[in-house]
Amino acid sequence: MRYSLIVGFMLLFSTLIIYDMFKTTVVYGSLWNKKAAEILSDTTIIEPERGMILADDGSVLAANLRFFTARVDWKTSGFDQQAFTDSLPALCDSLHSFDPSKTQDQWRNELLAAKAKGKRAYRLFSRLSHSEYKRIKSFPFFNMKPGKTGLYAELKMSRCKPYGKMASRSIGSTGEDKTSKSIHGRSGLEMALDTPLYGVPGQAKRIQLTNSIVDWENVPAVKGYDITTTINIQLQDIVENELYSMLVKSEAQWGTAVLMEVATGEIKAISNLEKNEEGTDYVEGRNNAVTGYEPGSVMKPISMLVALEDGIVKSIDEQWATGSVWNYCNRPIKDHYGSATLSPKEIIERSSNIGMSKIIISKYGENPDGFRKRLEQMGFFDEFHSGIGGEMIPRFPKLKNDNGGRISLSRMAFGYTTEIPPLRTLAIYNAIANDGKFVRPHLVKKYSREGQPDSIVPVTYIREHICSPENAAKLRQCLREVVWGSRGTARKWVQDERVMIAGKTGTAYTLEGGHYGSQKRYAFCGFFPYDKPKYSCMVLIRGGQIASAGASSGTVLKNIALRMYARGMLGTDSDYKANNENADKQPRLFATLNPERNKNLRNGIGLGALKVFAKAKDNNKGVPNVLGLNVRDAVATLERRGINVRVHGNGCVTGQSLAAGSAYHRGDQILLTLR
Repeated sequence: MRYSLIVGFMLLFSTLIIYDMFKTTVVYGSLWNKKAAEILSDTTIIEPERGMILADDGSVLAANLRFFTARVDWKTSGFDQQAFTDSLPALCDSLHSFDPSKTQDQWRNELLAAKAKGKRAYRLFSRLSHSEYKRIKSFPFFNMKPGKTGLYAELKMSRCKPYGKMASRSIGSTGEDKTSKSIHGRSGLEMALDTPLYGVPGQAKRIQLTNSIVDWENVPAVKGYDITTTINIQLQDIVENELYSMLVKSEAQWGTAVLMEVATGEIKAISNLEKNEEGTDYVEGRNNAVTGYEPGSVMKPISMLVALEDGIVKSIDEQWATGSVWNYCNRPIKDHYGSATLSPKEIIERSSNIGMSKIIISKYGENPDGFRKRLEQMGFFDEFHSGIGGEMIPRFPKLKNDNGGRISLSRMAFGYTTEIPPLRTLAIYNAIANDGKFVRPHLVKKYSREGQPDSIVPVTYIREHICSPENAAKLRQCLREVVWGSRGTARKWVQDERVMIAGKTGTAYTLEGGHYGSQKRYAFCGFFPYDKPKYSCMVLIRGGQIASAGASSGTVLKNIALRMYARGMLGTDSDYKANNENADKQPRLFATLNPERNKNLRNGIGLGALKVFAKAKDNNKGVPNVLGLNVRDAVATLERRGINVRVHGNGCVTGQSLAAGSAYHRGDQILLTLR
C-alpha cells in the first residue's frame, strides 16, 4: 500500500509537470515568445563621461571624480562580535588618526551607539577617494573579510572643482534633469557648453546567456569634450583677492571684476562676490558681470565714441560751452565742478554731465532714437556668445521724438535710463585700447577629445572696427587724463608710475521701489599699460563705506595691475624672489622685493606680508616641506606624491602632521594647519 501511494503520488506530480510544460510551450507559447522578444529588444541608455573644464594651462577647474561612501552593516549575518570587541581600541585609534576632529573616546561611543541601534547603513565617511577607502579597509577589524565586519562602500560620481570657489559662478554647476534623469549643466559654462561637455550616450541591448539575461554594450558612449577655458589661475587668484579685500574694507554688498586680454578678447579672470546670508563674509554669488545695470559715467566714453565717429567732435581740444547748470526741456542737468567751457578731453577728464549731454543732443536732439540706432550699427547690441550663461543684452528704450524722449536721451548720454552689463562696457573699452577692433570676449579656448585633433576657438570680431584707429587714439588720450590729468576724477587713487593706467570712473544711484535711493554703484573701467595696452579690466561695486568710484573700484583695478607688474606679467622682470635660505629657522616664506628696482613697492601696493606663490623644493625624498605655502600649492605638492590632504583653518600653512623628510607610503594622510 505504501509503495502504491508513493508511486501514485510521483505519477500525479509528473503529470502536473508535463501538463504545465504543455500549457507554457503550446497553450501560452506565443505570449511567452512575445514577452521574450520585448525583453530582448529593450535597450538601456549608457551615460557618457562628462568632459572636463580646464584653465588655460591645462589645470583642472571641473571634472567628474569617483567618490566612495564607507558604510557599516551592523546586522550582517557573519558579523564577528568577538573580533570587534577585541579590535575596538585599535580601530578607534586608527579612525582618530584618519579624522582628528573626533577623539578616540568619541569614536568608541559613536561606534557602540550605532551598533546598539543595529543600523544597516551606518555612514562612516563620505566623499572618500579610492586610496582613502583602501586605507580604511586596512584598519584593525576592517582588514578582515567583509562578511565579518559589515564594511562596504557606495560608489558615486560627483562633479568636483579642485580650486573650490575660484571662478565658481563662471564655471557653473550641474544637476539631474527631471525628465531624462541625466546630468546636465544648470549654470555658467556647464550650461552654456552642455552639449559638447555631455558627450554622446551609448546603448546596451539585453541578451540571453545560459542562465540569465544581461545588458550588452551595443553602441559605446562617447565621452564629452574636455574644454580648455581662457581662465588663468594666477590672474584669477589676483583678481579675486583684490576684489575680496576691497569688499571687506568697504563693507559693500557685492562686487564683480573682469580681466580681459586686449588683443584676443580672452577673459583671463572673472570674479563675482557677494555677502553671504549671515552678512559676515563674501562668497561667490550671482554673475553680475553679465547682468545689466545703469552704468553711470563709464557710459561717457561710449557716447564720445559715437560723437567722434559721427563728426560731432572733430578735435578733442575744441571748446564747448558747458557751465554748471543746463536747463534742458525744463529738466536741469548739473555739474558739481562746472566750468564756462570745456573741451571734449576735459569733459571726460572731469566727468561733465552737461558737456556730454550737449554734444549728443547737438545731433540727436531732433531724433532721440537715432542715438540707440547708431549704437546698434556699431554692434553694441549683438550677442557675444562669450560662453557665460545668462548673458544679457543692453537695454536701451526706444525714444519718442518729444520732450520725454529728449530728456531720456540727455540722461542716456551720461549713463542713466539704460542698463548695460559690465562685460559689454568692458568690450567697448577693450576696442578703444585695440585701435577700434571690436574683438569678441570669450571664455573658451579649445575643445579636446582623445583620438581627435584639438579644435581651437579662433579670435573673432563683433565688428572689424567699431571706430577708426585715429578716433580710438583720441579716446585713449581722454581716458588717460581721467587718471593723469590735473582735474582727473581718478587721479588720487589710480595714478601710479609703475603701471600707467587709463580708464573712467562711474557712479550711479540704485533704483529702490521705482525711485533712486541712497545706495550707489561704483565702477571703474580701463586698460593698461597705456602705451601698449595688454589687458582691459572692469570693476563694479555696490554700496559700501568708501563713497568714491576711484577709491573703491579704481583701487581694485590699480592693485590688480600692480600685482601683475610685480610678478613680471606686463613684460617686466618679477620683483618676487623666494627666500629659501634658513628655511628650517623661518618656516614661512615671504615675498622679498628687489630693492634696486623699487624700494616703495611693498608699501605702495600693500604687500607687507604676502606669501610666496612658488612651489616647495621637491627632491622626491620623504614628505615635502610645505610650511609657508598657500593651500593650493601645498595640496598640489603633496598630492603629486600620492599623499591625501586634509586642511584645518584658512591662510598659509603653519603646520603639517607628517614631518618634512619623514618616510611615507602612497595613500597616507596628512593634516595641514593653516593660519
